[in-house]
Amino acid sequence: MFRKEFHGLARVEKTVIDLAKGLAEAKLSPQDLSNPVSFQIAFSKLYEALMKIMEGGGKSSYVAEVRFRDSLGNLISFAVDLGSQPPPFSSREVKARIIVEFLEDV
Repeated sequence: MFRKEFHGLARVEKTVIDLAKGLAEAKLSPQDLSNPVSFQIAFSKLYEALMKIMEGGGKSSYVAEVRFRDSLGNLISFAVDLGSQPPPFSSREVKARIIVEFLEDV
């Protein structure tokens, strides 16, 4: 086993989980932003998805947006669902430790 450790920052926010799933279902493509009419249609898709989520109520959760730089200097960003209860942090900005383990077993 080989292990690599990275350090970064995380920002904790309360969000509606169903919102992210619903907006992902809207599926926009680069062509949707190519001209004003396509943009209006794309905006309508997003608006419909948002209204559907708001009508359903949605489930709120605390999410941490984790950011760090990899070994090549690229900025990496991902989200971690922390659950429905507020995490025990005194600040919205916290430090993050990211551990990557490489295992030979596939």
